[in-house]
Amino acid sequence: MEGINDSLALANHSLRAWNITSAGADADRANDTDGHYLSPHELRLITMVSTAVILGLVILATIIGNVFVIAAILLERHLQNVANYLILSLAVADLLVACLVMPLGAVYEVSQQWTLGPELCDMWTSSDVLCCTASILHLVAIAVDRFWAVTDIDYIHHRNPSRIGCMILIVWTVACLVSVAPLLGWKDSGWHDRVNNESMCMVSQDVGYQIFATMSSFYVPLLVILFLYWRIFQTARKRIRRRNVGMKTAAAAAAMSAGMGAGVMCRPPPTVSETTAFTTVSSTNTSPEKTSATNGLAPDPPTMDGLSGVSPQPAHQHNHAKRKAKAAAADSKRERKAAKTLAIITGAFVICWLPFFIMALMMPLCPTEYCDFNKYMVSFFLWLGYFNSTLNPIISTLNPIIYTIFSPEFRQAFKRLLCGKKYNRGRHHVRYMQ
Repeated sequence: MEGINDSLALANHSLRAWNITSAGADADRANDTDGHYLSPHELRLITMVSTAVILGLVILATIIGNVFVIAAILLERHLQNVANYLILSLAVADLLVACLVMPLGAVYEVSQQWTLGPELCDMWTSSDVLCCTASILHLVAIAVDRFWAVTDIDYIHHRNPSRIGCMILIVWTVACLVSVAPLLGWKDSGWHDRVNNESMCMVSQDVGYQIFATMSSFYVPLLVILFLYWRIFQTARKRIRRRNVGMKTAAAAAAMSAGMGAGVMCRPPPTVSETTAFTTVSSTNTSPEKTSATNGLAPDPPTMDGLSGVSPQPAHQHNHAKRKAKAAAADSKRERKAAKTLAIITGAFVICWLPFFIMALMMPLCPTEYCDFNKYMVSFFLWLGYFNSTLNPIISTLNPIIYTIFSPEFRQAFKRLLCGKKYNRGRHHVRYMQ
């Protein structure tokens, strides 16, 4: 009897063990079916495909954006002015980044090793430095052009192709000098070993070259851009406030004249000389020959009635004062929006490039045992800098008259490029109906 009980107990124990093992196997099969457990090879394959797709989309967006800017300037007659030469050259530099630099960079990121030899590595790194430096220096040239336009009221009449062409030539010359130095031998001693033995392609890590390159390509341009845009905003704010004071004085004089019934008033400051930098100067969508009237700015209505010296009727003076008050409020709003958009313009540039150039300067200066830079961090910072070439078509075509909205003329040009004759017919139909 005891033997039978022992046999039954052993059988029950074996059955429970088999059930547990079977349940575990089923769970493992379920996990494998759900894809929760992937082999290292499968994970690497998924990572490579995801990286290739994301970088491919960035490259495609950069190409499309800059091609649209180039096509808009070349095909739209009203965009073919001297001021837009800088925008055109910037778009060419960013397009070169997308066509020459990004594709090889994407191959390098996906494969995680350089297998194309030292000659092609030299070409790729030199093209990288050339195109990215030219892109950054074009932003400096645009800031200089806008600063001159704001501080010199006659600059737009002296802005000519030779002057802008000289600025473009200086930009590309400096970029070539920075990029060609490693080709002439300014390399660190371990450059060839990294390419041939470690399958790593990096720009020269010589300390002297890195200081020269980072200062020329980023740190000095950054200081210039920050200084110029700060001066632009300060000048615009002073003009806005000076115009507001003139408006308040004119409104007070109008109210006093209305109370007296008649009198002689001094005319408020002329619109052309007292408008802000954000309403008189354009470097993208107005030609230098255009005046404030062609920019859509009507001169202030006169406060003198002909040659008689008699002030207008009180009702007219009251309406005039209301218009002045509305204009002052609009200028104040424009000032706030200008500050926000200038922050966006400079902020996008700084966010995209500052991490990479800090890292680029630290890598040759900081020993490996103290500064171990993660390869994924290095790749992320590099492509964040490349992404600035994707943003430049948007940033560079921001309307520099107001600095608040995407340039209407560029936007209309893009619509015509996309929609062709349909868009033009629709516009003519709307005009005819009006």
